[in-house]
Amino acid sequence: MTTPRVSVVVPCFNLGAYVTEAVDSVLAQTFDDVEIIVVNDGSTDQQTNDVLRALRRDRTVVLTTPNHGLPAARNCGIARSRGEFVCALDADDRLRPTFLERTIGLLDQDPGLAFASSWVQCFGTEDWVWRQDRCDFPALLAECVVLTASPVRRSAFDAVGGYDATRYLYGCEDWDFWISLVERGYRGAIIPDVLFDYRQREGSMRRISEQREVRQRIWESLLEKHRDTYARYARDVLLLQEATCGRLLRENWDLQFDIETRLQPRVELLGQERESRGTPPSGGPPKTTSATGAENRVDELTRALSLARAEVQALRASASWRVTAPLRSAYDVWLSVRAGYSRRRDHQP
Repeated sequence: MTTPRVSVVVPCFNLGAYVTEAVDSVLAQTFDDVEIIVVNDGSTDQQTNDVLRALRRDRTVVLTTPNHGLPAARNCGIARSRGEFVCALDADDRLRPTFLERTIGLLDQDPGLAFASSWVQCFGTEDWVWRQDRCDFPALLAECVVLTASPVRRSAFDAVGGYDATRYLYGCEDWDFWISLVERGYRGAIIPDVLFDYRQREGSMRRISEQREVRQRIWESLLEKHRDTYARYARDVLLLQEATCGRLLRENWDLQFDIETRLQPRVELLGQERESRGTPPSGGPPKTTSATGAENRVDELTRALSLARAEVQALRASASWRVTAPLRSAYDVWLSVRAGYSRRRDHQP
């Protein structure tokens, strides 16, 4: 058997409703020197097990393992793979047709790069484009700016020991993995084009990982594991986080100010004017042009008001808003971790 250049590993736990779509997106690639390894990570859902038992696709194998969690499932699949590059595709996401052609092409073009990412289109319960422009420190320490499915050279993957399945990183194992690579001097790049579809759905690991308590535990794990790196870049990371928080708060404030001082009063005034004119009795004279125009203005402003309020809600529902919510508490965690480390060091004989 010839060795494929790229191994795409698809861990699947109870995601039978989506996994076939993920696999088919790999087979639809313009770059076809690829193998696909689906890892059934001890699914308890009957539909998922039925789908995976029946899955028959070219260049695709299905492994079944006891449930050990997402990072262990990725490691298991990659251990069984043969490609020069590895790609961890979540079972509910999709590669766009030129994803591998563009990312592997970039890695071939620059042997000094260890991984290649791209911009992302969110779909499902959310519709927005996730754009990043750099993936070095401190940007990568402040936020996971690298796509989970970014192809990485196997040599680099092996050098950091794969995904950490021992720490509490709930859905952020890839973030920890990219940090580990850059700590060791490996470089990555981001293609400024949308090449990946990231499904947003209720109950996903991403949604749960953004809850304050969960996010704080993730930060604790990252800060403890990468203590020296975060200590070195602490000032820059905090400045980046504060800038993000400030931008989001400013956008929210501007929208609310516009609603409260311009749109809402204008809608109420025109509404009162319309009511004062009254509705003409049946068979009475038609409305004047000015009255019709006033009603149209009320309708237009009402629509504008609804859109502005929806924009505020969308901003508050965005990933950036949710992710930045626990940043200050994360800073407190970092201080406590650092203080605890200092106490342990001072008490060493």
